[in-house]
Amino acid sequence: MLYDVPAPAKLNLFLHVVGRRPDGYHLLQTVFGFIDLCDTLHFEARADGRIERAADLPGVPPEHDLTLRAARALQQATGTRQGAVISLEKRIPQGGGLGGGSSDAATTLIALNRLWGTGLSRSDLMALALPLGADVPVFVYGQPAFAEGVGEQLAPVALPPAVYLVVQPDASVPTAGIFADPDLTRDTPSVTIADFLASQDFDVAGSAGGGRDLFGRNDLEPVVYRRYPEVLGAAQWLSGRGIHARMSGSGACLFARYATMQQAVLAQQEITATMRVAGETAGHTQPGFRLVRACPGLAEHPLRNWIAR
Repeated sequence: MLYDVPAPAKLNLFLHVVGRRPDGYHLLQTVFGFIDLCDTLHFEARADGRIERAADLPGVPPEHDLTLRAARALQQATGTRQGAVISLEKRIPQGGGLGGGSSDAATTLIALNRLWGTGLSRSDLMALALPLGADVPVFVYGQPAFAEGVGEQLAPVALPPAVYLVVQPDASVPTAGIFADPDLTRDTPSVTIADFLASQDFDVAGSAGGGRDLFGRNDLEPVVYRRYPEVLGAAQWLSGRGIHARMSGSGACLFARYATMQQAVLAQQEITATMRVAGETAGHTQPGFRLVRACPGLAEHPLRNWIAR
């Protein structure tokens, strides 16, 4: 049995759409970073080969559950006759652009590879991860990465220590609809990893945060802001208070980078205090937030060392 196994959220520190393949998949450039906002999974092996989840996940039928699909992919690839019961405690918001489902799938691959003793390498697990979703391989990769292609071409990057204020407006955004939008920018000029690394050469300890020191942009923001006014309104409201937030992935979550936990917590407290006051005031224009949290960045995935090679 494996209990309390973490699946961390990711942030896209920038996200450029640089082209589109003939098969319709978009070509991206992004940098993935991990943050200390985690789902928790529990795994219990069973000898009859059945793979089940211990409880239903609201809004996610079993055939769409990436944890079940990941477990079955590992089972089929290795020929193991073992099964598992999978329990999931969700903390990463769905439809937030933080990769919660992808992270859960990657944690399932890593944890069951250990629990079942199937002994696959990191590259083996990454090959199983890609068909589950473009973001799944980076969680198996296990460290912050500059990503290209559809997100599967990964190179390690060292990120400055930072804390991120993460907020979810009162919205959830399905990824597919954003990438299908005809107004999406699909021709942003390519950058290099050297371009990104040069942008990181600053004294983060002297940065007050707010996103102004972030490289590039998120090409999905204009589409999300047009289709989801709750996200636009939240971004504008935060900007008016000196928090220049960027969207992660396809949204709806926004984030700002801070040098210290103290700075990020102060911003969190100011937002929540304003929310309380606005909630007591008739006719207020305060946007709704489902999540407001200061999250330290992670130098690596918590399970990186669970894979031997």
